[in-house]
Amino acid sequence: MSLPRYSHGAHLDYCRPEPSMLRTLRLFSLLSCFVFLSITLGSAADSSAPSSNAQFHYQKPPKVIADVLESPAPPTTIVSPTRDRVLVIESLRQPPISDLAAPMLRIAGLRINPVTNGRHHPPHHVGYSVITIATGKQIKLATPANAWLSQPIWSPDGKHFVFTNTTANATELWIADADSGSMRRIPGIRINSTYGEPVQWMSGSRMLLVQLVPAGRGAPPVDSRLPVGPNVQESSGKATPVPTFEDLLQTPHDAELFDYYVTSQLATVDEVSGKATPIGSPAIFDDMQPSPDDKHILIARLVPPYSYLVPAEGFAKEVEVWNESGKLERKIASLPTSEHVPIEGVVTGPRDYEWIATKPATLVWAEALDEGNPKKKVPYRDHLFSLAAPFSSEPVELVKLQQRYSAGGFRNAGMEFAEKGDWAFVHDYDRNRRWVRTFQINLDGPGQEPKLVWERSVRDRYGDPGRPVLRLTANNQEVIRMNGDSIYLAGEGASPKGDLPFLDRYNVSDRTTERIFHAADKTYEQFVALLNDDASRFITRFETPDEPPNLYVREGAKPEAKVALTHFPDPAPQLRGITKQLITYKREDGVQLSFTLYLPSDYKQGERLPTIVWAYPLEYNDAATAGQVSGSQYRFTVISGISHLFLLTQGYAILDNATMPVVGDPETMNNTYLEQVVSSAKAAIDKATEMGVTDPNRVGVGGHSYGAFMTANLLAHSNLFKAGVARSGAYNRTLTPFGFQSERRTFWEAPDMYLKISPFAFADKIKTPILLIHGEADDNTGTFPIQSERMYQAIKGNGGTVRYVTLPYEAHGYLGLESVEHVQWEMLQWFDKYVKNASSASPTTGQ
Repeated sequence: MSLPRYSHGAHLDYCRPEPSMLRTLRLFSLLSCFVFLSITLGSAADSSAPSSNAQFHYQKPPKVIADVLESPAPPTTIVSPTRDRVLVIESLRQPPISDLAAPMLRIAGLRINPVTNGRHHPPHHVGYSVITIATGKQIKLATPANAWLSQPIWSPDGKHFVFTNTTANATELWIADADSGSMRRIPGIRINSTYGEPVQWMSGSRMLLVQLVPAGRGAPPVDSRLPVGPNVQESSGKATPVPTFEDLLQTPHDAELFDYYVTSQLATVDEVSGKATPIGSPAIFDDMQPSPDDKHILIARLVPPYSYLVPAEGFAKEVEVWNESGKLERKIASLPTSEHVPIEGVVTGPRDYEWIATKPATLVWAEALDEGNPKKKVPYRDHLFSLAAPFSSEPVELVKLQQRYSAGGFRNAGMEFAEKGDWAFVHDYDRNRRWVRTFQINLDGPGQEPKLVWERSVRDRYGDPGRPVLRLTANNQEVIRMNGDSIYLAGEGASPKGDLPFLDRYNVSDRTTERIFHAADKTYEQFVALLNDDASRFITRFETPDEPPNLYVREGAKPEAKVALTHFPDPAPQLRGITKQLITYKREDGVQLSFTLYLPSDYKQGERLPTIVWAYPLEYNDAATAGQVSGSQYRFTVISGISHLFLLTQGYAILDNATMPVVGDPETMNNTYLEQVVSSAKAAIDKATEMGVTDPNRVGVGGHSYGAFMTANLLAHSNLFKAGVARSGAYNRTLTPFGFQSERRTFWEAPDMYLKISPFAFADKIKTPILLIHGEADDNTGTFPIQSERMYQAIKGNGGTVRYVTLPYEAHGYLGLESVEHVQWEMLQWFDKYVKNASSASPTTGQ
């Protein structure tokens, strides 16, 4: 078993800094010296190191936390396309670390298990049940032994569902019958699930389109330890600003492995007979979409030479239409790698290609009118084209869009098709204003002017009209469900009182809206699915702070009009009694803020508790939008994984999701990042202190990823906290020089800002104790483990109090049961030592 690793001592070769260099470009040389010179971890231990080797073993948190983490996960549900059944999915809450220790290839931005020829550690479901909505009868399916099941996919007719099962050495294809509950494996089928969509239904609910491991492909390529020459990359002088991706190709042998494991044989599989029929030649499929009439397949193939700067999704592509046997009918585009795409830009040539769901075989796609460059000033940024079978004519321009064609937060592409009327919703996004608009277009009207339907700031939750309710057609296409001229919109219903989910009827002809349902006050009830076309019957998911989420069948909006469909019990009754309250307040500059105040179950009114502020900063264009409330205090409290909320069981108050808005011009807002997050943190503490629940001399702070970056900055630039926990963060912004989060400028365009907000540059100011935790296999863009390693060395080298824990096999989020329990133990030990048991003296100064 791999154990968590700790750092308590190190040998450093480094440059001694001069104070006058901190805010100048000369500091970049200093930072580079810290980052790139050899740093070797030593065996010497400092005076704070434990005296035994117990620190090198996974530790368990208190029993109340361990019991929850080791309990079954709450089930999830999927309603069938025919609206007569509900599929219940049971999952493994926290897999053992042995699952994560399976073989892993990290190539081209992918993580592949070479033994199963699938993704490394795919979702791990362990069981299924089917509930008949009319009767409430539930059938539990007999899953295979040691089941490792994928997310199931309903057939369009709702009679079957398909899924994969990952075994010790393969990925199998299985079919389940919804009526009988019987399950069967399709023999002789070995799925390649390394990349793309490995399994999908075609029309008629009988045929499946799958990616197979090619037959007879031979043994994997062997890496000769003797190189044939150097590994070479070269630039022709054209700017190629790209994010700092992880797991990229490094050598020609990596490219050989990528070819070997990711190449698939496309095939159809008859779900009745199990017969597999190959389609075309093996390739690496980035996309494969059967046409609604099943006579054509839209294909995007990745082709060499492969990039060493971007992951697989950014490789060169051939976009083609094949017939049902795999013969080329039309080449749509030959697309280069995305290496030269500007930051926040798009590729030139066809992109976001898909079939029009309501036509037999008509393609639609977008192309840039600004060379893919968002900074170029043009009257129109994108236009949409369509092309119908037999694909022998020229594409027809449907519409021009003033801003970038974009997803509506709903589908992979940017269009939702109405089930009747030959119209669709399309969306564009104004990068400068952070503004999203929805238009209605006629699919048979070339050169039309789009009709504006909705528009709002992308961060405006109060103004969100909701998302169209879809249905799955018999030919496996998602379309907007209609009843006459009306469609249905479901949304979170954000409001100053918190989220009140709703279901609306919207008339597309006269643009009137009727509210059908919304959650009652002091509850949280969310629309799930319609049971008939006129919305007189529908399914909701209902919960309160004391009642776990369950599905209900509603015969209208009145509270008494619902009947329970599921009866899932409380997964963690030991957590009941915890209270939460949505709190709003203002920071010094007048921006409204909020947090959810969580209090332990045994809290006594008037008692001042040690408190943890947990947050994640977000960017906004204006103060009004930044001040909007998010979430609901009336949801059932579920605590799992590495959640900081487990600290509630140990006597802490939690200011959860304390808003830390960074407000300003999208081009320059980070110039005042530090001032805004410090002001936000102070306002949160002041409010909780005013309420009488927080001891201001015993407050800690924590965050994950960008929240870890925030945590380190708060400790470097304020004296508000006694300790901090920073998980999987990035601390030196010169190591993400082409932008981060919503920052658009490169390091060379705004060097002072990059240095100013890098807590690494102020490591000598961090005297407040900080716990750094990082997954050794972090896969997130920009948060390489070296970020925490160098931050630890910098704080330690400047005499700070710091502990650094790395988690074997863990990625950006932590999954293994042993890892998760250990993280809970680490956070509790740290906060107990430096926050709960801190003296009543003023917090340690950070300046």
